[in-house]
Amino acid sequence: MKLVFMPRACPLCGGEDARVIVEATLDEGRLGASAFASRKLPEYMHSRMVECNGCGMLYANPVLRQEALAEAYKDASFDSGVESRLAAVTYRTILEPHLAALPSRNSALDIGAGDGAFLEELLALGFQNVVGVEPSEAPIAAAKPSMRSYLKCGIFAPEQFAAESLDLITCFQVIEHVWDPVKIAADAHALLKPGGLFVIVAHDRRAFSARVMGTKSPIFDIEHLQLFDRPTGTALLRTAGFRSIAIRSLLNRYPINYWIRLFPMPRTAKAAISWMARVSGIGNLLLSLPAGNLAMVGRKRV
Repeated sequence: MKLVFMPRACPLCGGEDARVIVEATLDEGRLGASAFASRKLPEYMHSRMVECNGCGMLYANPVLRQEALAEAYKDASFDSGVESRLAAVTYRTILEPHLAALPSRNSALDIGAGDGAFLEELLALGFQNVVGVEPSEAPIAAAKPSMRSYLKCGIFAPEQFAAESLDLITCFQVIEHVWDPVKIAADAHALLKPGGLFVIVAHDRRAFSARVMGTKSPIFDIEHLQLFDRPTGTALLRTAGFRSIAIRSLLNRYPINYWIRLFPMPRTAKAAISWMARVSGIGNLLLSLPAGNLAMVGRKRV
């Protein structure tokens, strides 16, 4: 994969005064179909990351061109169906406390919908018209046949939806991947009905796990163009027009095998531990851990 980079300003405030936090660690020869796949084995490759001196946003600069990103995501592989379904259950718990305040349960959009696992949860919650936009072809091909008709392959395009037509828009583990997160949030605000919700799950750059593992944390990755924390997450939603904002950390529930894949350790040790967990059956046990993610909820003013 040929990498073509270009400089950019802070994606949150537009400022250009920033300090380098970590230099790039990229190897074009190691980039394949899994490089832009969700829940992949950590590759410990990332762009140069800088911190804005104006707003504190941590972001990649220079960054892959938008056209290159779109092509990379289109061809990305997918082998995380089990984790996708478990994540969807976690995301449902984020949404449920807010359901009563929604204008209705008529319409919902999931940006970066993967194999449609969360759309299935939305249908179970009584939403009538749901749609998921997913840039990669592989997860749609892997989706349950009953869910494929709800999925559209491509980059989120707000002009495909009517203004103030949606009750709910979700964006799980996606906002770090987009070139212009403020535009995504502003587009969501424009598409929501008054009282509608925009729900984001994003990596927390200041989470305990991220601070302990440093650049060995999976959040430092070529896919991630910016990394949020509570202040920058709040600023993102406020800049987009949301005024009622709630942000909290969350627990993720995955098989032990998955947690072993994410933990930084020598490959030989990881392979041995993974093998023992797999043959013993322990690896299939579910474990809830604070993986360093934030749930961010913005409500459009009525």
